[in-house]
Amino acid sequence: MKHLLALSFFVALITQTLNAQETFPVNGTHNENHTYYYFTNATVHVDYETVIENASLLVQNGYVVTVGADVKKPKGAVKIDLDGKHIYPSFIDPFSNYGMPKIEKSKRKWSDGPQIDSKKPGAYTWNQALNPEIDAAKIFKTDKKTSKELRANGFGAVLTHQTDGIIRGTSTSVLTGDANENKMMIAGYSAAMYSFKKGSSKQDYPGSLMGAIALLRQTHYDAEWYSSLQNEDEYNLGLDAFLANQTLPQIFAVTDYLSAVRADKIGDEFGIQYIIKGSGDEYKNIEYIKSTDAAFILPLSFPKAYDVTDPYDALVVTTEDMKHWELAPTNPALFEKNTIPFAFTADGLKKKEMYLSNIRKAIENGLSEEYALKAMTYNPASLIGLDDQLGTLEKGRIANFLITSDNIFNEDSKIYENWVKGEQYIIKDVNALDLVGSYSVNVDGKKYELTVKGKDGKLKGSIKQDTSKIKATVKLDGQLVAISFVADDEKYNGLISLSGKVNFKSGIWDGRGQVPGGAWVKWGAIKQKSKVESEKKKDKSKKENGSEDSLSTLTFELSPAIWYPNMAFGFDSTPKPQDILFINATIWTNDTVGILKNASVLIQNGKITAVGKEITAPEGIATIDAKGKHLTPGIIDEHSHIAISRGVNECTQAVTAEVSISDVVNSDDINIYRQLAGGVTASQLLHGSCNPVGGQSALIKLRWGSSPEEMKIKNTAGFIKFALGENVKQSNHGDASRVRFPQTRMGVEQVYYNAFTRAQEYELEWSEFFQYYDALKKKEKDLAVPPRKDLELDALVQIMNEKRFISCHSYQQSEINMLMHVGDSMGFRVNTFTHILEGYKVADKMKAHGAGGSTFSDWWAYKYEVNDAIPYNGALMHEQGIVTAYNSDDAEMGRRLNQEAAKAVKYGGVSEEEALKFVTLNPAILLHLDDRMGSITAGKDADIVLWTAHPLSIYAKAEKTFIDGICYYDLQTDLELRKREQAERARLIAKMLAAKKNGAPTQKPVKKEQKLYHCDTVDSEY
Repeated sequence: MKHLLALSFFVALITQTLNAQETFPVNGTHNENHTYYYFTNATVHVDYETVIENASLLVQNGYVVTVGADVKKPKGAVKIDLDGKHIYPSFIDPFSNYGMPKIEKSKRKWSDGPQIDSKKPGAYTWNQALNPEIDAAKIFKTDKKTSKELRANGFGAVLTHQTDGIIRGTSTSVLTGDANENKMMIAGYSAAMYSFKKGSSKQDYPGSLMGAIALLRQTHYDAEWYSSLQNEDEYNLGLDAFLANQTLPQIFAVTDYLSAVRADKIGDEFGIQYIIKGSGDEYKNIEYIKSTDAAFILPLSFPKAYDVTDPYDALVVTTEDMKHWELAPTNPALFEKNTIPFAFTADGLKKKEMYLSNIRKAIENGLSEEYALKAMTYNPASLIGLDDQLGTLEKGRIANFLITSDNIFNEDSKIYENWVKGEQYIIKDVNALDLVGSYSVNVDGKKYELTVKGKDGKLKGSIKQDTSKIKATVKLDGQLVAISFVADDEKYNGLISLSGKVNFKSGIWDGRGQVPGGAWVKWGAIKQKSKVESEKKKDKSKKENGSEDSLSTLTFELSPAIWYPNMAFGFDSTPKPQDILFINATIWTNDTVGILKNASVLIQNGKITAVGKEITAPEGIATIDAKGKHLTPGIIDEHSHIAISRGVNECTQAVTAEVSISDVVNSDDINIYRQLAGGVTASQLLHGSCNPVGGQSALIKLRWGSSPEEMKIKNTAGFIKFALGENVKQSNHGDASRVRFPQTRMGVEQVYYNAFTRAQEYELEWSEFFQYYDALKKKEKDLAVPPRKDLELDALVQIMNEKRFISCHSYQQSEINMLMHVGDSMGFRVNTFTHILEGYKVADKMKAHGAGGSTFSDWWAYKYEVNDAIPYNGALMHEQGIVTAYNSDDAEMGRRLNQEAAKAVKYGGVSEEEALKFVTLNPAILLHLDDRMGSITAGKDADIVLWTAHPLSIYAKAEKTFIDGICYYDLQTDLELRKREQAERARLIAKMLAAKKNGAPTQKPVKKEQKLYHCDTVDSEY
């Protein structure tokens, strides 16, 4: 080890030489030193799977020359005997912002008003969240403080970038040494970086996750169009950079596992395989994650246990968060088990020291040591195409390596040195003594208990005296130790100063010292066993004596499990379809046969196959006796805002037809399960009412425990949200906000005319192009430049061609008439007026136009523009032959739409059979799904509900709710899930209490309120 001390001095001498640049002039003498470094007697981990015992490593000029068991020391090489220590490739972080300028993001004040246009100077893209021109290589600056921290935690290289915006430009690969930027940069352009966060941009758009997705998709299409122009019409530095960046690896950062798949879906659309920088919750549906075929960069920000000492505090912690605390450390092991390639990042850790400790925690939870090392070294290099330079200690690789005391994954293993491109950086002095611990100190027969704490040579001591502690000064200089403290006991009263030598690796100290009065005495100290060792011994003794800690027993009574979704009422496994014969039921068919009593329904392979009185069950089929109970079609909510991620409104522009709720379906929303308990089987998830032309909707079945893609109803017509009224003109948002057009109801009308005029021109432009294109010769077609694809106008053209249908938020008679007139004159039809509380005034005109109405049952007077609303509205529209439905527009109301339907009987005398259609068949007709659902008819989907009583009664409960023949809600199963929930929470609480008792850090429980979306909700996240 003396060689290492000598080498430290030698390295200091040549530091100036190492920092010199080949292309820079030298101020002074020029002296490049080409010394060999010969490390011997080490356990060398050449890569994640190759370990050589008693090996040697030869390094010259910052590169590995050779490694092996029989490497001979070259003449003149500096020999470093490592005495059995370990050598590892230094770690690589593939997702960092090291050396990047600080991002200044000032919060916008309400008085600032909207910012519609970009304020970025120059010929760049139109949106400030798009920064493809940012080159991390051009703004990277070495930071000695941060690089020291990175090296201390094992990092020899990082991939760094400016973490700002949706398109973030390029990243650069740099070493963590202290030389200047030219020496530390490995690859200037390593990867193109993306996220769904708009970052420091103060521009309004995008104002939601679906807006961010639409913006990124449109940018891809714009780049394709722009590349064919060859700068004839416009010059765009941003798109130039974006196109150039497509040749690089593409890394996409997301905040949850659902968004990982959203990002991959964008990649699939444009032929890109993203590397996903994940969030750590991918374990929630690992099969869904595996379907992306993506490699991942996994964070290690495992949550702390909650301090649930007070049971009332535990009540505010959701089961989902409790389970995440337990299961997050198992995430890497699941990736390995499912052969999904991944690398680790320290991004998200409050302290870089947690990087290695959390990897050890992942190993405790099933990750193999071999793959852990692979994810720290080889994989991050491979992902960005630098595996020929980094990640292993093979010949020709950059000499980035660690010298450690032991196997790096052992808890007590220390990193002594981190060599970066052949330059030594000392992390811990290999010869330094570690005094931290407890000691029994004997001063001339008087014993004291000394505790020493601290790190990096900064020591603090304390002497236990009765029930209190007194401070002690502890200083170490080489192997000489000095201790001083003021005693107050039966033998000594005053200052005791001791000086001595540390022996046997700090196990024994001895020497001489002065006691009060000036006498010199002999003293000695013996290190005591650590508290951890004592606790282990104590636990072992308790087990042997049959007195094991009951808390520890509780902790492991039940094993952790992943539910689908991984939260309260999630399934242990995905439910399967059943073939069932219901007998003796009252069946509300919604068909020509009406209501059948004491009848049967047969469902097979997810479909209704027979309805009637005399149905014989096929052999082996399950039979449910529904005597005294009622069967109805599943309830369909035409207007819902549940199950949506990060924003229901893209409020930022008057027309946002390009955004789509389908991109942001949240399959983990507990309201899905709650509404299943109310008999709801399908919903239209609508954009909010912030703008005249809102976003595209999503039609889903409430398949609880399924992925967003599995919830979507396949092969349906497209729908889109329009809106009228106060919400869209925003004139009541304050003076500063009166920027976005329109500000009046007249302006709203002009928005529609303008939008559809542009759509007509757009469709004509494409039509003319295809006529021109078809007439070209084969060679000429390759040179033809198509018009720019516009996602906003595509949706409007679909409306004109009856491939997408309008559901319009509406209240007042005058505006309803206005939109029908616009539609008649511009060649489109309004499919559904939703809300439409003044529909009774215009029912005749709606019928002539061909519009349906989806309204509230009995809402009125909740704001000025609904002053004329009446509870008879639904019945009056129905009498006029309008297809009429009742919707929820509210997560809570969606749980009792059967009772809402009953109000049509109370207000207007609608028959019970017709009233039930308001929430079943009629919304199916409005959504163009009546050929598949809405009635109990042979051939339709087996979406049915078994009720305990008359379905319009306030006493009726949904006993079983089936979708496609699969029981997604069952009253009895619900009771069992509640018991399971109670047991699971008790187990997790016990485990967290045990973790706290064993010294694990904890966090204070904080109640999280679920954000429930309504038509006018504006998400503050963007």
